[in-house]
Amino acid sequence: MFSRAAGCLRQDVNLLFKSLRFYRPGVGEFGHLPDPPKSSFESSGSVTPDQAQTVHLINAYRRYGYLKADLDPLGLSKEKNVPELNPEIYGLSTSEELPGKKLTLNDLNEQLANVYCGPIACEFMHLNSWEERQWFSSKFEDIVASELSNEERVKLGKLMLRCENFDHFLALKFPTVKRYGSEGAEAMYGFFSELFDSAPEKRIKQLIIAIAHRGRLNLLAEMMQFPLIQMFRKMKGKSEFPTDVTGSGDVLSHLTSSFEHKGPDGEVHITMLPNPSHLEAVNPVAMGKARGRSRSLKTGDYSDDRAARVGDEVLCVQIHGDGAFTGQGIVMESIALSQAPHFRIGGSVHLVTNNQVAFTAEAHIGRSTTHTTDIAKAFECPVIHVNGDNPEEVIKATRLAVAYREKFRKDVFINLVCYRRWGHNELDDPTFTNPQIYKAVHARESVPRMYADELISEGLITEDEIKRQKEEHTANLMEVFKAVDKSEPKANHLTGLWAGYKQAPSAVEIWDTGVDVDTLRFVGAGSVKTPETFNLHAHLKKAHVEARVNKLAQGEGIDWATAEAMAFGSILVDGHDVRISGQDVGRGTFSHRHAMLVDQETDDSYIPLNNITAKGKLELANNLLSEEAILGFEFGMSIENPKRLCVWEAQFGDFFNGAQIIIDTFIASAESKWLTQSGLVMLLPHGFDGAGPEHSSCRMERFLQLCDSREDQNPVDGENVNMRIVNPTTSAQYFHLLRRQVVTPYRKPLIVVAPKILLRHPQAASTIAEMAPGTHFKPVITEMKNTTNVEKVIFVSGKHWIAVDKARQEKGLTDKVAIVRVEQLCPFPVADLQAALAKYPKAKKLVWSQEEPRNAGAWTFVRPRFENAIGVSLQFAGRPELAWTATAIGEYHQAEALKVIEDTFRD
Repeated sequence: MFSRAAGCLRQDVNLLFKSLRFYRPGVGEFGHLPDPPKSSFESSGSVTPDQAQTVHLINAYRRYGYLKADLDPLGLSKEKNVPELNPEIYGLSTSEELPGKKLTLNDLNEQLANVYCGPIACEFMHLNSWEERQWFSSKFEDIVASELSNEERVKLGKLMLRCENFDHFLALKFPTVKRYGSEGAEAMYGFFSELFDSAPEKRIKQLIIAIAHRGRLNLLAEMMQFPLIQMFRKMKGKSEFPTDVTGSGDVLSHLTSSFEHKGPDGEVHITMLPNPSHLEAVNPVAMGKARGRSRSLKTGDYSDDRAARVGDEVLCVQIHGDGAFTGQGIVMESIALSQAPHFRIGGSVHLVTNNQVAFTAEAHIGRSTTHTTDIAKAFECPVIHVNGDNPEEVIKATRLAVAYREKFRKDVFINLVCYRRWGHNELDDPTFTNPQIYKAVHARESVPRMYADELISEGLITEDEIKRQKEEHTANLMEVFKAVDKSEPKANHLTGLWAGYKQAPSAVEIWDTGVDVDTLRFVGAGSVKTPETFNLHAHLKKAHVEARVNKLAQGEGIDWATAEAMAFGSILVDGHDVRISGQDVGRGTFSHRHAMLVDQETDDSYIPLNNITAKGKLELANNLLSEEAILGFEFGMSIENPKRLCVWEAQFGDFFNGAQIIIDTFIASAESKWLTQSGLVMLLPHGFDGAGPEHSSCRMERFLQLCDSREDQNPVDGENVNMRIVNPTTSAQYFHLLRRQVVTPYRKPLIVVAPKILLRHPQAASTIAEMAPGTHFKPVITEMKNTTNVEKVIFVSGKHWIAVDKARQEKGLTDKVAIVRVEQLCPFPVADLQAALAKYPKAKKLVWSQEEPRNAGAWTFVRPRFENAIGVSLQFAGRPELAWTATAIGEYHQAEALKVIEDTFRD
């Protein structure tokens, strides 16, 4: 009925507007109308008040019609009175005939209600762009008026019946397994079917899908070619990975797939990302992978990302739950990235599977808004609402969403209002807390069955056909079920762009990460070279450009930023891309990097390293004030292609804790759970210098607690840990760390306890010879040559060694006290520390000295490893336990620092 009504509405509205003498942009825009006049009030005659008021009524339906739409499949929503939809408030008579046709206003009002208040509704009048509003109104009315072919309807009906039968089969064979089925939301598979089949027609070659647990197994089994035997193995509690693979696996509801889908117009590669149980956390990861895939395919113009039309050939699809979409802050952060330079992906298509109940909370408890998708309006994204009892309308909504994204390259949202047949999981009784909802759920027929009955009544399918399909489908499932006990686990990883890579070996490996000195000088000089017409900042010309050129010429005093520039430049020359993201990362938090220079007259930016002879590109992603979504995005970029070095720099090290979920569930555990490798580098500025509780510590203890380095580690074990954690003290060490991230044939996340004062400190500067061929990162640094008189060995990590060394010199103990710098904490460098200790046979006193409190820093990590793996006990020197990281009072800070030094040298 609403399809025919939409067609009539289109004709009547066009007739109405042809009779009007003028209309204003933003008030009277409708599909298929001529372009608006240049002047807002161009006219060639008079217009009656009724005609103008009618325009307001039509626009009222476009703006507020969704509030009265038929969206609740359970019928529990109270009908809402929407005064704006009452013609009388505009002074209109419902019996009045409209110009050009014998049609009363009452007829028009009824048709508007059928189109805008039916089982599919939309919100788009909040869009600031007149062009977008005009396009959306026209396209929506066209799509609502359209009808699916009989062939499409039968295909849709059979798909939903298979999905329903799959859930029933699992309930029968695995009654105690939480499967988080899609019962009540089966219409969502119409969304996927339409999306998969239509992608090639839109020239989309890659679909990147982010989805949580609800309906995931069904989607994998029925539409994404996931090996059912592997899924059933998982349900029976069998091992997930073969014995030649290092990994633990993950829970059932986190399985994933990557495959080629053959549609009517070609093929599209579809990837479902692995995800944790932290709902919505995967969203920015999918966005990052989508952008990374676009870069790998070299689609879109990224030379000026402020105006780039990106997203060709790659589409990110995000599936949300209603409660999580409303409640999780990462949702807002991720949408905020959608139109930001260096994070654009050409828009995502979002589907909110709106069960109307979150964990157990109903909508009026779980959110403060009318619809779960209301946050989308803050970012000028259109929203399409669909009643889940109308699967055909879901397909229409999908077509509209994809068309909008293709046209405007912005995010678009579909709110699928459905229900959840069972509780939070199939073992949960939802009637405890939601009795009224579940009275309605238990009293109704399923969506697939209702739609099948409709097809039967129209003679498009028979009951016998349905029965035969169910029997065949069940037989296929049963055949797989019986074969589970004879099956073997499989690992599907290190394929595609990752072909040729491997998992890290357990044995310690030393990689030559040095670079030809002439190449280093070339890229170093190129990192500060600008066009002759470029108006460089006067201070940078002297302190940055000229100083760097002089250091390169002398081959000494290479500071942190110069070493980083040479590392990046050499990686680019080798053909790898480099991306570094952070807040004003082009300049650097401490105004040290200046990898991006800004013309002081034109405000144009210039990246010198992108203008040297190199195969790779450097992307400096200055980003918004976000941690969780940003770090998730960078992780997604890093897992897409091993030939891309991705770096995230926190403004200060402790700000990482805004992204703790990403660190815990992705960075620290992705390879163990999903065999997903990442070479992401996290730079976390750290150092106790009186800055107070929030700007002193990167809380390295949290990362050390997450690592899987054993306390009784054998000296030859080490490389195959979940992540590397380092606290380097020289620019050369940092150079080699960055190089190592791309040189090895495997990838590991790298957590760098990054410097603040060491950025410019002369004792942290290196010579260019320390980065030449044959050099590499040193997990442990010992600087003394004459070791025969050493009585005490002080072990330190990071910039604290400078304070300890200064005190040693002042006390005249340079020949009796040795300082050993532990540059790498994980993997714990057992063999290197044993070799270091062997240099000091007369040393009887061993101290671990740190500037961090006793309950922070590396102490709790290194203490048992020194005892169990090396066989020695250490005394502790450091600040006492604190409930926060560092004092904010200057005199207290100084007193604490002096006490640490006193304790370090106390006999």
